[in-house]
Amino acid sequence: MSIDKTAIRNAATVIVLRDRMDKPAILMGQRGAKAAFMPNKFVFPGGAVDAGDADIPLAAPLPAVCHDRLNEEAPAGMQTMLAAAAIRELWEETGLVLGQPGQWSAPPPPDWQSFAATGHLPAADALQFVFRALTPPGRPRRFDARFFLVDAGAIQGDLDDFTHASDELSHLQWIPLSEARSFDLPFITEVVLAEVEARVTKFDPPESVPYFRNNDEASLFLRLRGHPMPTHD
Repeated sequence: MSIDKTAIRNAATVIVLRDRMDKPAILMGQRGAKAAFMPNKFVFPGGAVDAGDADIPLAAPLPAVCHDRLNEEAPAGMQTMLAAAAIRELWEETGLVLGQPGQWSAPPPPDWQSFAATGHLPAADALQFVFRALTPPGRPRRFDARFFLVDAGAIQGDLDDFTHASDELSHLQWIPLSEARSFDLPFITEVVLAEVEARVTKFDPPESVPYFRNNDEASLFLRLRGHPMPTHD
């Protein structure tokens, strides 16, 4: 059965922030030149939700306020799947573990076997839902992406050890937040950076979450748990 590549897929992106009180830096990598979506761009780790993310046991759930906001305009049960996908994509693309030591009570799905082999269960309590963006029509891939901010202190192990990363992102590195805009970034990543910059010294979830919604009718900036904000072309 063929897959409709123009269908909108739910996705999760992770923004890991370290040294936030003195020299804040974020973890990014470069997509391949032949990638169908955003080739050559520097991006945060992330990707589409997989079916296997549906029943993943979380050692700690999402913060309640983030869980509630993820529920807006989303299918039932998507909150936990998005959190699981964020943790899985972070592991796959960087080799960094967001979780707690523990053993799985049942064999993990194939996409999770290498994570489980580290001796950890995924934990979502450090994830903060900070941005949502829907890819505009006409792109080769369309994603309904939720962006999660996480403090690097929640990561298990060596923050500079990328030896277990896949080859999906190259040039993985901690980029000083003050220098990030000098890299070749997608437009939406530049927008998200403004949210990250505003939250460097704030450890609680945001009061509301921006939602950049692009569809056939219009492009709108909305606020989850807030009011619409006008945009200009």
